[in-house]
Amino acid sequence: MDVTPFVGESLALDLVNTRPQVSAGVIDLVADGDGLRAWVELEKDRLQDVSSTDLASISADELRLIHSVRAHLATALDHQMRGLSVPAHAVDGLNAAMRAAPAVHRLDWGDPPILARQREGSAAARLAALLAEDAAALLAGPERQQIRKCEAQDCVMLFVGNNPRRRWCSAARCGNRVRVSRYYQRSKSP
Repeated sequence: MDVTPFVGESLALDLVNTRPQVSAGVIDLVADGDGLRAWVELEKDRLQDVSSTDLASISADELRLIHSVRAHLATALDHQMRGLSVPAHAVDGLNAAMRAAPAVHRLDWGDPPILARQREGSAAARLAALLAEDAAALLAGPERQQIRKCEAQDCVMLFVGNNPRRRWCSAARCGNRVRVSRYYQRSKSP
């Protein structure tokens, strides 16, 4: 299976999707600093507050901030998709990550004046807060009702099903494998 990070959904879903299923089981694409920096580089157009170079010397404790946001979001999404109430600890965890690196507005007086948004804290705290903020927006918004799991049997990826006919995280990744497998099963049968 392709272990390239699945990107293109909301940042929050892209983060959850950094734990894909492979033949050996679930792997973590952001298990270490190198993996996180590679993922941040893929998402750089949407991460103005943090760059991969900002995370050059990320500590294990700082990496746990990102993993914590992902775990709280995964719990919330799992409950949401099963029609259950989202546990308070998941909501509290996301709120704590946002509080750890608050975003403030600042007026930069120039020609023209600019209202800029700036986030406080370490690079890892800023990234965790940004991801938690995106997660909160997803969970509080209308798209939360459209989040689906890929229908490929060996895939755990999530996506927003804006199109009711969409069944796979990626037609090229999982859709093609499912179609080839069905064709093989039909041609193998007597």
